Amino acid sequence: MKRNRLGRRGGLPRDAEQLLWLANGLADSSSRAEDHFWDQRLADAVDGMLRADDEDAFNTALDHLSTASPHAYDELADMIESRAEGALNSDDQHDVLLIAAPVMAWSRYRIPAAPIAAAVMANLRVHLKAHVLAKGVKLALADFLFSPDQLPQGYCATADFAIHLGKSAGDDTDLHIKTDNLPETAQFLSDTRYMLGAVVVPKGAPIFRWQEEECTREQALEQWRAQGGACIAPLLTGCAFEVVLPNAYFAASREADKASRPYSIQASAAFLSTTLDAPAAGLRAVVAPFFERQVEEFRIGFTLRGQNEVVHGVVWPLLGAEDESSETLAEIEATLRACGIADVLVLDNEFPMEYCDDCGAPMYPSPEGEAVHAELPEEQAEQMPKHLH
Repeated sequence: MKRNRLGRRGGLPRDAEQLLWLANGLADSSSRAEDHFWDQRLADAVDGMLRADDEDAFNTALDHLSTASPHAYDELADMIESRAEGALNSDDQHDVLLIAAPVMAWSRYRIPAAPIAAAVMANLRVHLKAHVLAKGVKLALADFLFSPDQLPQGYCATADFAIHLGKSAGDDTDLHIKTDNLPETAQFLSDTRYMLGAVVVPKGAPIFRWQEEECTREQALEQWRAQGGACIAPLLTGCAFEVVLPNAYFAASREADKASRPYSIQASAAFLSTTLDAPAAGLRAVVAPFFERQVEEFRIGFTLRGQNEVVHGVVWPLLGAEDESSETLAEIEATLRACGIADVLVLDNEFPMEYCDDCGAPMYPSPEGEAVHAELPEEQAEQMPKHLH
């Protein structure tokens, strides 16, 4: 899950003040012995707030540290994530970890978010244990393919989900997800889906294959793409997709956020080439930064080459410590050119974060330097499903 770049809020309650003191102590530590002191006390404080469902304390402390001390911010965020991912379930004999296996997909139609059939679950278990997880790991999978809207919202909800899934992992059995109260899924041309699981290992034992000497992360990903991808295909009928390396929940989610940005450009180029019967070389991309207090994201408006009507758009959000002075713009241009789009126009305008008043869709930059609504030509738009913006 990406760590948002947040501004400072006013007023710090006692729980948030305690987190600030402990996180700053850990950030300023000068030895492993002192690290251990601060680590233990910060872990205990975070555990107590997770159990008390005190999400506000976490958000307030992180908001403050995001500007006051980036190092302490990272220490606190790492600790909250590690405790939420399963430490509440861990004990002196076992480690428990919530994991995610993200999949990036695109389709002209609805990208599924749905229950996973028992036969598919069985295949996924076999290949996760064979190619991603270390020997002897106990595993529980949730029998649902989640959209981003349906993931646990916040650290406390994640910790609660990890507790339930971790109990199933202790028995090496899967967890049935009740779908009655799951939120509706927003529909996009390209999006990410998540398989969630939990693992249990003896204390200090390896969790992933790359912790064992005979395997690397790259090898695990290659094998998961080949074998796991075949298992995932029945879940994403009518979709093109690409898997992301399964990993600890927050790390895998952040990697999916990062990988989905170039993937969404690739998906858009393929979609427009087929929908408008125009090769990528016949497209133009208009790139511009969009601001609130700072640059929050770049947006890319696509037109047919030589025309000014924006027919499609992509948002490239900034993640973590990225800003407008980073290599982001070069990466966007390189991705566009790798897709075959040679006509790239970069605007210097400082656009506000505008959205359509009627449908809420982002506004995209046009070659004329305006933020406009992306609209497919009428003939192609009529052929698209109404639920897909």
